[in-house]
Amino acid sequence: MRILLLEDEEPAARQMLRFLEQAGVTAETPPVLRSVEKALVWLQTNSMPDLIFSDIELLDGNAFTLYERFRVTCPIIFTTAYDQFLLPAFRGNGIAYLLKPFSYEQVQEALEKYKGLRASLAGGASAPAALSMEVVEELRTALRQNAQPHYKQRFSVRMRNSFYVLQTHDIAYVQADEGVTFAVDAAGTRYPLSGTLTELERQLDPACFGRLNRSELVNIAFVERVEPYFNNRLVVKLRTGGATLTTSAAQTPEFRRWLEG
Repeated sequence: MRILLLEDEEPAARQMLRFLEQAGVTAETPPVLRSVEKALVWLQTNSMPDLIFSDIELLDGNAFTLYERFRVTCPIIFTTAYDQFLLPAFRGNGIAYLLKPFSYEQVQEALEKYKGLRASLAGGASAPAALSMEVVEELRTALRQNAQPHYKQRFSVRMRNSFYVLQTHDIAYVQADEGVTFAVDAAGTRYPLSGTLTELERQLDPACFGRLNRSELVNIAFVERVEPYFNNRLVVKLRTGGATLTTSAAQTPEFRRWLEG
């Protein structure tokens, strides 16, 4: 079986690859693509896979934009962290979704559903319809109306053989430094977090945390004032600890819009 995996979070991708290896459904390691653009190029230059496991939020946007731009004719099993999705158009064709975090048993169940679909086709049943614009719009509407993101309220951080519970409202800013992402509190204490800055940004409430540059996010509750800086950048001065952060020139316009709410 030829499988394509669309997943932007490395831990989730590794877990899915382990589950597929355990299930023994593919002779080769499936390709893992993290963005809409890379998935589009792959689909344009390769034959259609037998099955796609697709996350919904990818690095550069929503996976539904991919299915608008390219006609996918194989079944899709969606993997999502959202707990409300309307997928009736897919269930009749053997397409399912897995709610993160999901288990190996749930992956097995979805694969059995796919195998049942293949068996019905081999027995002369009509092939399922391709992913139509009407279905894409139905899913987009469901995502917009029903999906309610749940943002992180706290992190469990291991430091010096102990676990600390760090509340997100106590984080002044988040900083990526030499491959490690740290949360920094009002006292300047740095707490190592799991995941990249981009992954953590999606877990934090965007009304509270804004992007400064490629390596930093700031909590609006700790921003005292913002001053112009050269090269169209801004200096952000925090309320506690005397810390100052700087926006990048590319991020400055978006940061200004975020400040205005």
